Amino acid sequence: MTRTVLLVTHTGRTEARQVAAKVIEKLSAAGVEVRVMADERHDIDIPESDSRVAAVVAEGDPTAADGCELVVVIGGDGTILRGAEVARTSNTPILGVNLGHVGFLAESEVDDLGFTVDHIVKRDYAVEERMTIDVVVRQDGTQMASGWALNEVSVEKASRERMLDLVAEIDGRALSRWGCDGVVMATPTGSTAYAFSAGGPVVWPEVAALLMVPISAHALFARPVVVAPSSVMAVTVQHRTPGAILWCDGRRAVELPPGARVEVCRGSQPVRLARLHTAPFTDRLVAKFALPVEGWRGARS
Repeated sequence: MTRTVLLVTHTGRTEARQVAAKVIEKLSAAGVEVRVMADERHDIDIPESDSRVAAVVAEGDPTAADGCELVVVIGGDGTILRGAEVARTSNTPILGVNLGHVGFLAESEVDDLGFTVDHIVKRDYAVEERMTIDVVVRQDGTQMASGWALNEVSVEKASRERMLDLVAEIDGRALSRWGCDGVVMATPTGSTAYAFSAGGPVVWPEVAALLMVPISAHALFARPVVVAPSSVMAVTVQHRTPGAILWCDGRRAVELPPGARVEVCRGSQPVRLARLHTAPFTDRLVAKFALPVEGWRGARS
């Protein structure tokens, strides 16, 4: 049976292009076919006649990862989020090789490329599901947009000149009104991304929960909140507040007119991540953020 892997690469970086070429070479030599994105093939310098590339797929093609056992992403967390858009419709697991700074979503570093390819060839990896969030935007009760995110949905001001006037809501009840720069609504996976930068808590991936984190809010109560996975979070842009914008994972944007209501709930379809390591999330947190743990001796027996 033919085995196929889809490769998604941050071709704007020379190192990523070089790593992608090595991955194609190693996987092809092991009998694993490789698909590449149409707009990346030329950048990776793979000729059209090269038999190592099984197929070329378009960026927006919802069937791009169909029949693939993995989507291998070469880049940072932003590239992995792009890979998630490709992989989600076919429920294909994603394996990230980190070339970014933190790379929280990545499973391996570029220095471990041989180790990573060997595990792919041997199918020696586990797959875990990560919660996503679905978002709907309504204006006067009529749906005007919808989307989803793996990390977070954020409502932000489009310019620096003025604050947003927003009313936050949980499960159909008003929570608070904030004059703020925005609000982040995140998954546990996104708790170490934008929500973390905004002052939100780190939530372990195994915890089923949703987060709401105000950004620079001028209010008596402006604390992050963690709610049940069954909860519905909402933010309403007040009628005299122009210049709001909705972002899904910082990649897909929707302009929000005054009066727009943004509703966020647990996503109907998770994203699957391939894992090569079994280390606890605490170890990942310490490694990615370079946290000081000198002096730790562990539990005494």
